Amino acid sequence: MFNFLNRTILIKDDLKGIAKLMYEDVSDDAWDKENLTKRNLNFTNESIRYIDMYTERLMNTEMGSVLLNEHFDNFVFRIGAYIGEVIKNSIKQDFFWYEFDSVYNYSSKLDGVYNSIETQSVLYSKKKDVVILPLFVVSQFLEGNSTYNSFLKYVEEMIKQNS
Repeated sequence: MFNFLNRTILIKDDLKGIAKLMYEDVSDDAWDKENLTKRNLNFTNESIRYIDMYTERLMNTEMGSVLLNEHFDNFVFRIGAYIGEVIKNSIKQDFFWYEFDSVYNYSSKLDGVYNSIETQSVLYSKKKDVVILPLFVVSQFLEGNSTYNSFLKYVEEMIKQNS
């Protein structure tokens, strides 16, 4: 009788505000202040080059490694949200941020995918039943386990596959 109560609901999650932190909440480091600006991080494919340079510095400098180890989840969320927004804006279709668990329960596309980051969000298209996992990819990349050698390659591939 009340079968509609058991229906799985997708829970939206807006990460645009977190993505903006890439240029709104910048460290005092001179490189960061000069390069992580609203002008450079304008949510275009070209802006991903700045993200690639930034993550390279994080991963390959002593200070960056310390920060990455102490604030890993924050970096994953900020960088992943930014990259996801670039993908979403470039595809220009019905991709929206949703909570991982709600998509997991709604679609079979995440069967066998382990939610490695607490309350991870994903980009999901209900029309196409397609999931894009920018936060997961960023996590793998920052851990040195990525199949991509740059975030630009990842972004270009996701746009090509989903446009």
